[in-house]
Amino acid sequence: MTTPTPQPPPQAPGPKLEIAEGLRPLYTNLARISHSPADIVIDFAQILPGEGKAVVEARILLSPLSAKLLLRALQENLARYETTFGEIKIPLANSLADNLFKGLHPPEPPKE
Repeated sequence: MTTPTPQPPPQAPGPKLEIAEGLRPLYTNLARISHSPADIVIDFAQILPGEGKAVVEARILLSPLSAKLLLRALQENLARYETTFGEIKIPLANSLADNLFKGLHPPEPPKE
């Protein structure tokens, strides 16, 4: 009796993606979205509790059509995620930053 040969996982439709050498993952907890008649601009940043300033680490420019397709892809993926892991609850606070960092304070400076 022969053992079946494992099959590679099915590839997603579309082009094969190659990751550029040196590309680093980016964690973001803040996004700012703006637009012009021709473009949608999304700035991704990180903000720390108690900080009034966030540094933009990446800026993505999309056509309105590409932005709408991205929205659809995000909706589909979030629906699959929630089917697997449960509903993602949206915080009811004034802002996501308020909810994420509520009760967190910067560390106290060392006492002399």
